[in-house]
Amino acid sequence: MILIEMAPHQKRTRYGGKSTGPNCDGVLRIATNLLDVPAEIIALMYRYRWTIEIFFRFFKHMLGCRHLLSRSQNGIEIQTYCAIIASMLISLWTGRKPTLRTYEMICWYFTGMCDEEELLSHISRLQKQKD
Repeated sequence: MILIEMAPHQKRTRYGGKSTGPNCDGVLRIATNLLDVPAEIIALMYRYRWTIEIFFRFFKHMLGCRHLLSRSQNGIEIQTYCAIIASMLISLWTGRKPTLRTYEMICWYFTGMCDEEELLSHISRLQKQKD
């Protein structure tokens, strides 16, 4: 077991109070079988694991990639690259992280449920909010 001393994460509650949970002592305990790896490296691996988890949450929820459109490696790669490129283009265009609403507007545009004027209006509102 690896023990890592760190500042406890404070959860934000609905009513503005902050709580670290029951009996939080500021020590992260990680069970591992990597006994030949230094504790600092294991802590770094754990930290990157959560970075990757946050990326996949963003990928699934904000980019609408909850379901894979293909089962082949090539199809999955194409879907992933398209979603990431779309996200980056929206960020560059609006100066903000894409929201689920922006993703929905783009989908509606591609399916014909909204026209180009409505999509551009939505994006211009995002650009104005940034300023």
